[in-house]
Amino acid sequence: MPDLSPLFDFLVISRGKLDSDKSPEEIQRAIDAFYVWHDRLVQEGRLKPGQRLSTQARLVSRSGVRDGPYAEAKEVIGGYWFFCAANLQEAVDLASRNPCLACGLTFEIRPIESERASAFKLTNETPGPVTR
Repeated sequence: MPDLSPLFDFLVISRGKLDSDKSPEEIQRAIDAFYVWHDRLVQEGRLKPGQRLSTQARLVSRSGVRDGPYAEAKEVIGGYWFFCAANLQEAVDLASRNPCLACGLTFEIRPIESERASAFKLTNETPGPVTR
């Protein structure tokens, strides 16, 4: 009988650069294995495709538009996609099988909030309690 647990969306952010001590052939083998892994998870309904990110970017704020600094100043953000999983641990388990881990990439997994933002709830974007 198939598992009928509800699935939730998790953002996966690919961070870092491929190891410089690996040969292009080793890296290409990991990339090829990644796409096999990726396509299988898409077919199983466990992954929603994302994209690699371009190196071009701009920062838009109330101060205007600038050419940086970006959130990725310490680590390169190479791309993103979405896991469909029952919980965060299951999403982590899926990410731990990504063939590109062996070549130096890391993956940040973030649950997608299903609720709309509110100024009255403490979230990533609302200010916390005032301390004096």
